[in-house]
Amino acid sequence: MSATAQQLRVDRPTPQRWRVTFDHPPLNLVDPGTIRELDQLVTTLETDPDVRVVVFDSADPDYFLAHYDVVRDSAETTSMPNGRTGMHPWLDLTTRLSRAPVVSIAAIRGRARGAGSEFVLACDLRFASRERAILAQPEVSLAFVPGGGPMARLPQLVGRGRALEILLGGQDIDGELAERYGYVNRALPDAELDPFVDALAGRIGSFDKQAIAETKHYVDQVSLPDDDLLPPALEAFWASATRSAAQTRIGALLEHGFQQRSDVELRLAHHIGQLKPTGRPEQDS
Repeated sequence: MSATAQQLRVDRPTPQRWRVTFDHPPLNLVDPGTIRELDQLVTTLETDPDVRVVVFDSADPDYFLAHYDVVRDSAETTSMPNGRTGMHPWLDLTTRLSRAPVVSIAAIRGRARGAGSEFVLACDLRFASRERAILAQPEVSLAFVPGGGPMARLPQLVGRGRALEILLGGQDIDGELAERYGYVNRALPDAELDPFVDALAGRIGSFDKQAIAETKHYVDQVSLPDDDLLPPALEAFWASATRSAAQTRIGALLEHGFQQRSDVELRLAHHIGQLKPTGRPEQDS
C-alpha cells in the first residue's frame, strides 16, 4: 500500500514498518510545502495504532534534504501558524517526531545541510552512506544563525567542542567523520546502507509497540532539549536573514548556481570559502 504526496512518497511495506522518501526536485529543498507534509505525516505517526518504525530516505542520491529554500519569500514560512506545541511548525514537527511513539531512522545518502541536518538530528537513529553522505550546518558561514535546533541537539550527540566546530566552521562532514564524531550512529558502505537499515527497521518493527514507545519515552526524558530552548534561535535566524551580510553572501552564491544543480551545491563549503570576508557586525540604528 502506498500514497503519493507532492514532496513525500510514503510506502508501507507492512503496517508496522513505513518508508518515507523525499522527492522534491531539483534539490529536495525544505520549503513551506515540505513543512506542511511532514507535519501531516508526524500527526499520522503519533496516532496510527500499528506503525512502530519509519525510515526516511531520498529519491535523489546527491541530496537527502539540501537546505532551506532561501529564495522563496520568507513570509510564507514565518506566517505559518504555530503547531500543537505552541512553536513554529518546523520546530513543532521536528520536536514531535523526536517524541513520537515510533522509531524514526534517517538513511542518509547525499547532502543534508542546514534544515536537512536539523531534520536528521530530530530522527532517533541516523545511518549514513560512507561514500555519498554529506552533513553540515553552514548557516554561520553565510552570516545566519542556525534556527532549527542544532545548537540544542548537537552538543548532546557530539560534545561541546565538536558541536562548535560543526556550527562555526560550516564545513561539509562526510559519512566517515560524522560516524567518528557521533553525528550519525554508523557510516556504512553505500551498497550496504539500505540492506542494513531495512534489516534493522524490520527487526524493530517486529517488536511490541508499547514496549518500544515506553522505552523511547524514558530515553527522551534525559536526552532531548527542553522546548523553551528552541524558539529564540529560530527568531535569531529570521533576524539574521535580513542583515546585509547574509544577503550579500547569499546573493554572491546565487550568481554562481546556488539552489540549482551545480558545483556550488555539490561543494558548498568550498564555494563559501571563496567569498569575501564579512565586514564588521551591523550596528543597531
